[in-house]
Formats: sequence, structure tokens, C-alpha cells
Amino acid sequence: MQLKSYWHDTAPPFNAGAKGPVAGQFDVAVIGGGFTGLAAARVLAKAGRSVAVLEAQHVGYGGSGRNGGHLNNGIAHSFIAAKEHLGAERAAALYKAFDASVDLIGHIVQEERIDCDFRRSGKLKLASKPAHYESIARNYEVLHGSVDPDTELLSRGDLAREIGSDAFFGGMLQKKSAMVHMGRYVNGLADAAARHGAQVFERAPVTARKRAGEGWALTTPRGELRANKVILATGAYTSGPFGWFRRRIVPMGSFIVATRPLSEAEAAATLPGLRTYVTSLNIGNYFRLSPDNRLIFGGRAQFSGSDAKADARAGEILRESMVRYFPHLANVGIDYCWGGLVDMTQDRFPRAGEAEGLLFAMGYSGHGAQMSSLMGTILAETILGQGDRNPMKGLPWNAIPGYFGKPWFLPIVGAYYRFLDRIQ
Repeated sequence: MQLKSYWHDTAPPFNAGAKGPVAGQFDVAVIGGGFTGLAAARVLAKAGRSVAVLEAQHVGYGGSGRNGGHLNNGIAHSFIAAKEHLGAERAAALYKAFDASVDLIGHIVQEERIDCDFRRSGKLKLASKPAHYESIARNYEVLHGSVDPDTELLSRGDLAREIGSDAFFGGMLQKKSAMVHMGRYVNGLADAAARHGAQVFERAPVTARKRAGEGWALTTPRGELRANKVILATGAYTSGPFGWFRRRIVPMGSFIVATRPLSEAEAAATLPGLRTYVTSLNIGNYFRLSPDNRLIFGGRAQFSGSDAKADARAGEILRESMVRYFPHLANVGIDYCWGGLVDMTQDRFPRAGEAEGLLFAMGYSGHGAQMSSLMGTILAETILGQGDRNPMKGLPWNAIPGYFGKPWFLPIVGAYYRFLDRIQ
């Protein structure tokens, strides 16, 4: 078993990074070489702006290359809960923004000719308990009748054509959802940004920032540059001189295993519906088949950060869950195991806008793969004076009380959610 991301290991490398020192004057500096930052850089470079991308490791190193490979439309919350928290208008706008982002990814893949196995698959949310099915059905009625007619409520009997497990009690199908090979997509997006003129500096973490006239001076170990505008797109991997954001983002580990390639018979017995799947527990699981027929199975196996020891321990927990759902895979080997950090906000809604003189988009709370390409595009459009489509504009974002960037409370949160999963 390799402790590395399947997406990283099976994608053609990005070879168009800037080779020289970090230097020069730019219209825009983008901090973070994931989906948000690269999507913004692509749009800005196509419009003729001078753009520098500053990535602390390599493009796609963080959440963009460490996720489950889902491009699910909709939001993490029930739509009923989102309406209560955000109001009907903003909840609908946010839901439709997720739809628009999946559409945008399909457009980018086609326009830039990125070979990344983009496919409209649909997402199936699976009820782990009978009471969960009742809740899903109530949410479906509101959702289907107001913002997403491309949904379908499935009974327990309907699931036989979708999943080779009897562990679930029905579910809701959201048909706009898609899937993609994340490593190929993020590297292809970086190639596109560089091809259009952006300079992508890898291994260039920002260690200091200061005002320079109307713009900013950004310092990295590879040198210093100046930019009129700065986009911060670092999510859970935010470090350095960005304490305002770290007090609002909780980096939480999410972990994934990928099996050896399944035979056609094994794959058909496991996920015959060929969709993306998520379960309804608070500490649930998500899974899909990869382009080469591996079962990619993930979840919040433990409430911790991600390192080799934590990833390996989480991998064993995930294997147990996988076999519980799919006993016929008990003897199937695990080829890859990895972890990554999710940029959680206190209310699990994303944030985007401007703070401390920086434009930003982050806090996707486990749904960044599908939302980030759109948010990066929206930030770029704002800089270009093309309007502001930000569905989170003006939403308050207060610091988490007693939190300064080190999530000491994660074990408590984990215990709370485990308790809820037992009683609800």
C-alpha cells in the first residue's frame, strides 16, 4: 500500500512552471495553485493581465489533489436547513452556483482539451438509517419543487440497480453531478493558465506581505514580487502571514483509500450505477469507481490532521467500513492510501469576497472540488470589472471564539458527531 494520492501518482506531470526567481511587477498575484487559484489565473491571463501564481509545494498539492474525485452539485446541508440559515434567495443562489460550477468545469475541460475523464454521473445520497430516508425525502420535496427538478427519490428497492450493498434504506439522486480525474484536471488547468501567459511558481510559499503603494509586495524563499491585486486561494493549507483567515478556517483531515483495479465483474457487483455516492451519517463515507476501475473510498475516519501515521491508521478504519458495505471486497488489496485537509468553516458554508485588502475564496467545507473553479473564475471577473456573481457576497464571517489556527477541539467535535450518529 502506497501512502500517496492516487490522483497525484497517476497524472501526467505539470512541466510548465516558471524556472527563474520570483520577481517582477504583476497585475495580479494568486496565492495557491489549486483549482481556485488556477481557474482565476486562467481567466485573467486570457484577458491579457500579467499573472503570477505562487504555490507553496506543487500545483494540486493540497485539497485539489487529495479529494475523492466527486463533482457533486448541490450543497452539503439539506436545502431546508440552508434556507433557514441563509434565507431562501441566497440558499437558492448558492445551490445554483454549485450547478454552474460543474457546468463550468465541463466547459473548461472541453475548451482546454484536458484529458481527465470528466463524466456526468449523478450523485446518490444514501440513507444510512430509515429515519435518514424520511429526512432525505422531506428535503427532496422542497428541492425538487423549487431549485432542482433533475432529482429523483429512490426507495430501498430501487437501490439494487445502483449499489451492490444492502446497508442503505433509499436515497436521493442528483443528476447534474459529475466526476473527474482530479490530478489530470488540476495539472491540465495549470498547463492552460501557463499557456495563456500566467507564470506559475512552484515551491514558493508566501512568507511575508506588505503594502507597496496601491498594491502588495509578497516575499517567498525564491524571491519577491509586487502585484496590484492579490487573490488568496489556499483553503485548509493557509499558512504564513494570513492570521485573519486562519482564525476562520479549521483544517480537518479527510482520508481515502483506492483498491487495486477491480475486474469488470467485481465493479458491476459493487457500484453498478457508476455514480458518485455519499452516505448520510455525520461521520459518513463517500465513494466512486476510478477510470481504471478502482474503488475510491473515503471518509472522515478520524478527527485529526494528515500525516503518514494518521493516514495509515485512517486507511485501516476505511478498509473496515468498505468491507462492511461490500463484503465481497474483503480480499481485495488496497493500493493507495492518503489524507488531505478540508477547509471547514464554523457553519460549513463557503466564503468569498475581500478582506484585509485581499480577494479570497475558501471554506468550501468538503465541497471545494466542484465549487472552486467557479469561485476562482468569479474573483477574476471581479478584478476585470465584469460584475460580481459571488453567491456568498456580504455573508458575515466571524472568527471562531478561542481559536487561533490550531484546532485543539477536533477530538471533542469527533466525539459529538459519533454520539449524534448513534442516536439519530
